[in-house]
Amino acid sequence: MKLIQYFVMPFIAISVLLFPLALDATNLTPIDNTGVQVQPMQQNGITYLSGGIGEDEARAIGQAQGYNLHMTFAIGPENKYVPDVDVTVQSASGQTLLTLSDAGPLVYVQLPPGRYSVVATRNGEERRDTAEVGSGAARNLVFHWNSSE
Repeated sequence: MKLIQYFVMPFIAISVLLFPLALDATNLTPIDNTGVQVQPMQQNGITYLSGGIGEDEARAIGQAQGYNLHMTFAIGPENKYVPDVDVTVQSASGQTLLTLSDAGPLVYVQLPPGRYSVVATRNGEERRDTAEVGSGAARNLVFHWNSSE
């Protein structure tokens, strides 16, 4: 019994204390769809969402299903979301699949499994990354610029 008292009881106590942190309260709050302007769009057969201005719109995009590439654009030390990014997604062979202007701050894309190159440009300053996407969990890319200029 002492073994249980020393090893199991603290684990249970910690689990109970941390359980609320495991819940994402933002997903439990209803979204006011009157301010949400995000609709699925298509380009070259690729479906995507772009937006996230305001809390309701950001949560609506965050709850969207079936998008295997998630991109977030932010600036500064406070990681403020920015909606004015040009985005290009290319296949491994270099074929441009998606070109967006003034996208973000969130962009979710539905891509066939494969390896992709992403270029995000804001005020002439490029950020590059690659993403391997499949049928599993979505790949998250965060593009950050140091200043708001």
